[in-house]
Amino acid sequence: MAKNKKEAGASEAISQLSNNFRSILTQIGEVAAREGLVKTPERAAKAMQFLTQGYRQDPAAILRSAMFREDYSEMVLVKDIEVFSLCEHHMLPFFGKAHVAYIPNGYIVGLSKIPRVVDVFARRLQVQERLTLDIRDVIQDTLHPQGVAVVIEAQHMCMMMRGVQKQNSITTTSAFTGQFSNAETRSEFLRLISSKLH
Repeated sequence: MAKNKKEAGASEAISQLSNNFRSILTQIGEVAAREGLVKTPERAAKAMQFLTQGYRQDPAAILRSAMFREDYSEMVLVKDIEVFSLCEHHMLPFFGKAHVAYIPNGYIVGLSKIPRVVDVFARRLQVQERLTLDIRDVIQDTLHPQGVAVVIEAQHMCMMMRGVQKQNSITTTSAFTGQFSNAETRSEFLRLISSKLH
């Protein structure tokens, strides 16, 4: 019963979004009824639901689902995690890579959960600065490690396609807690994310 209610709600949201996209097509001067665009409002609605599914997911629960007691207390790094998000200012994509590390304090987490947490926050309307902090904070607050480090490198279509129109600019943001505030530990992290070990 709950599933049917959830599905009905999702169907209603798709319907409303489709109507809104149909209106946008008309307002920009298109003919929403022409052959190539007839199904576009529904496709766009479904795409928007997918690209913003992070609002309906709990990143802390994802981490808690795969926490394991372990004495390991050295750096754990997952780097080159693909990031795709929508800028909240223009709703245009930004994309790049995230590098996430933590130093366990009695618990480790399944490695696949870190990219999943990145996706949860990226699949919301975002700014890169907040995305970086969101990822850092949920790992710190859930795992309580000795430290967390996050670096994101991204290109923003709102800078590339409009406005300043700079195609080769890359924005880098970083956030650290705990032991990563120590210059030596932070330097090791930065060295590892820039090295090619594979």
